[in-house]
Amino acid sequence: MSSGVEADIALDAAVVLSLGMTRAAGKAAGLTAAGAQALAALAQGRAEERAAALAEAERQDRAIREVIDRNARIAVLAEAQREAGIQVPLPAPLPPGDRSAEELTAWCAATDRALAEAERRISERRAADMAGRVFSVPADGLRPDLDAPAPRPGNDREAEARRRAHTLARVLARLAPDVSAEERRPVTEAAGRLAEAATDGEAEALLAEVRLRVQRANEQAAARRAAERRRAAEREAAEQAEAERRYVLQAVTAAFEEMGYRVEAGFETMTAHDGTLILSRGGWSDHSVKMRVEDARTIRAAMVRTRPPESEEDRRRDAEREREWCQAFEQARARLAAAGIGSTVTWRTEPGEHELPVVSRARQTRARTRQRARERGRERGGS
Repeated sequence: MSSGVEADIALDAAVVLSLGMTRAAGKAAGLTAAGAQALAALAQGRAEERAAALAEAERQDRAIREVIDRNARIAVLAEAQREAGIQVPLPAPLPPGDRSAEELTAWCAATDRALAEAERRISERRAADMAGRVFSVPADGLRPDLDAPAPRPGNDREAEARRRAHTLARVLARLAPDVSAEERRPVTEAAGRLAEAATDGEAEALLAEVRLRVQRANEQAAARRAAERRRAAEREAAEQAEAERRYVLQAVTAAFEEMGYRVEAGFETMTAHDGTLILSRGGWSDHSVKMRVEDARTIRAAMVRTRPPESEEDRRRDAEREREWCQAFEQARARLAAAGIGSTVTWRTEPGEHELPVVSRARQTRARTRQRARERGRERGGS
């Protein structure tokens, strides 16, 4: 890229924390109070205040994410209840909102106790229902006995069925509450054969098979949960990267607009704004700056001409505009630093070193015009 500059970007920890926290809490992207305080302290050289603000932001961030984790567990248990056709009390999900870290942490502690009880009751009630169906005995009669010793053997067939049903329910109660129907099917098949056992020895062998299948089902559910966590982490990373990119774009736009530039979004593709900005200002009849922010990690910018030069005076004016632009870029870097966006220039072309490339205004705006037309068409089509 001729007549331009390239700079690596490094976002301050306060910015990264704030963006992640506000996004996780479902708010508009921006800095939290602790993040803003950390940046202000950094700008004024107050190291202790900055450290305290960052520590508060980290504590709040951890608390918000713990709440989100509990909300997800509540949703999983609610679905497990619906699938099993049972109902036990569940805590209500909590929107993190503007609650303090202390309030969020206290809610998590209370919710953990409630969730542990709900998980136990769901597992036990589902186990009792399954065992009752296998042996054709009332499930209600099995539920109170899950933590008690098994009934003593009886002489009649009904008492023996209840004893075996109780033992089966104790085994099935080890199934994790979020084991899916597909993961549970082999367990159900093995448990169903217990009703046909003619002797205690045969029943014990079948129970051993049920135990193995319960273990496998739990392992499959754990693997599924781990895969879901990996996918969630990947989505989190992508969403964080996009939030950081938007933050940098907004900060760059604000910095140059405050300095008197007109900033427009460019469209390198026909589908979306991809981080390209077109900068111009009054008095720049033949010049503009094309800037691109890549993944909130790199800024590339170059001055271009909007029509070919026609005289030596035009070339002299090119060098003058380039010097003006270089000074403006350095001023913008200082403004960005105040917003927590550090930058290191890695490549630069000095004013007058190369002829400016020519990019007509029509070419610069054609993609934006087409994009806006498409957006209007989609709006009309959806109305």
